[in-house]
Amino acid sequence: MQGFGLLSILIWLPIITGLLVLVLGERAIVAGRWVALGGAIGTFLISIPAYTGFNTGTASMQFVEKLSWIPSLNAYYALGLDGISLPLVLLTTFMTIFVIIAGWVVIEQRPAQYYAAFLIMEGLMIGVFSATDSLLFYFFWEAMLIPMFLIIGIWGGPRRVYATIKFFLYTFLGSVLMLAALIYMYVHGHDYAIAAMQAQPLSLIEQRWIFLAFLLAFAVKVPMWPVHTWLPDAHVEAPTGGSVILAAIMLKMGGYGFLRFSLPIAPDASRELVMLVIAMSLIAVVYIGFVAMVQQDMKKLIAYSSIAHMGFVTLGTFGIYAVVASTGSLSGAVLGVDGAIVQMVSHGLVSGALFLCVGVLYDRMHSREISSYGGVVNVMPHFAAFMVFFGMANSGLPGTSGFVGEFMVILASFKASFWFSFLAATTLILGATYTLWMIKRVVYGPVANSHVAELTDINNREFLVLGVLAVAVLLLGLYPAPLLNIMEVSVHHLVAQAVHSKLPL
Repeated sequence: MQGFGLLSILIWLPIITGLLVLVLGERAIVAGRWVALGGAIGTFLISIPAYTGFNTGTASMQFVEKLSWIPSLNAYYALGLDGISLPLVLLTTFMTIFVIIAGWVVIEQRPAQYYAAFLIMEGLMIGVFSATDSLLFYFFWEAMLIPMFLIIGIWGGPRRVYATIKFFLYTFLGSVLMLAALIYMYVHGHDYAIAAMQAQPLSLIEQRWIFLAFLLAFAVKVPMWPVHTWLPDAHVEAPTGGSVILAAIMLKMGGYGFLRFSLPIAPDASRELVMLVIAMSLIAVVYIGFVAMVQQDMKKLIAYSSIAHMGFVTLGTFGIYAVVASTGSLSGAVLGVDGAIVQMVSHGLVSGALFLCVGVLYDRMHSREISSYGGVVNVMPHFAAFMVFFGMANSGLPGTSGFVGEFMVILASFKASFWFSFLAATTLILGATYTLWMIKRVVYGPVANSHVAELTDINNREFLVLGVLAVAVLLLGLYPAPLLNIMEVSVHHLVAQAVHSKLPL
């Protein structure tokens, strides 16, 4: 058995730091803020060796840890990273820092508990991406709901109770179906290891039921149409930090679940039901794009934008079967999965930055209504520059990260069908329409409120947060090779698993 190592530190350091902040309490909140920030920065710095020490030449799990957890169930505390999970772990440790900084002076009610909730959730989210035992994965997956439930329920808006209950019920009910599928496979294979489940032969009927259970669980988290309605409510009611983590990290868990469970465990059912998922993805891209265009609340608009952009993740993931059927080659399929993962990372950066921009305005005006603003560029020029930049990235402007993943998925889908790529490409038009329309009315245009003239530009703390995110969006947009190199071998291995039949001989 291999003991605690790098991944355990990444999981438990933020959790322990969060508990320490709770112990310090509200009376020592100045020290608590610095402890929280130190824990977040420390976790990110410790995650860097996972990148620098990662072997890009193998698809095997790295930084492996394995300890006996529940011997009677043959369940292990088993951790590991490959080229698919590593980028999401780095994204988690990176974005948590900005959530802590963004709430530095804004959160006045129970700030110690606020920081603690995010730090504990960070550790649990890293656990989701690094667990190689399915029961441990499920433990982290469910435990993560608790701090987010509290974040929305305590620091949320006036309809926070409704939003939290809806969020919890949607995600919990989907997760129960995933647990049923995992238990079924354990009963047949007597092993909770994800790798063992991926290798387990299953009949087509078994795969269908398992696939549908996973589909409902992960589709809610993405979220895919039509189980997306919880997300706009959760975003609108959540505090800024909650919206950032919800969009940047939690939505990616659904996409990660499809890559880690659905494709390799039920490849034959995935191939058979692929048109269902592609249809749901294209509806999300096109229909939800039109829904975003009529929103009057900035947060709600960005929330619907997230659903549309995450449609690219599922399209790139499941489009591999249509590509292989059309071309007989795996290269286009690999391109689609690469695009899906790049899109997850990019969306995490861009959507997180946009929610932070909305938070900057809300802290000053206490309104998210687009109609409350206008002419912000006249009094907040630095902020306006950042918001326009992130709006362009959200629209898929070449040179930003928002372009790379979407372009790769569109290119891959074109190999399968012109109409798939045509419908997917409409998001470039729709995304530009609703994003730039929002920016025009908020940043430019006539001043709709006399209070806009009283606004002050971003301070050093806000400039630092938005500036670092802008650099990250540019770097990924101009030079995505470091990310693609990490993913390459693992994605090839995943696609090979996904197209290989598991039907018993």
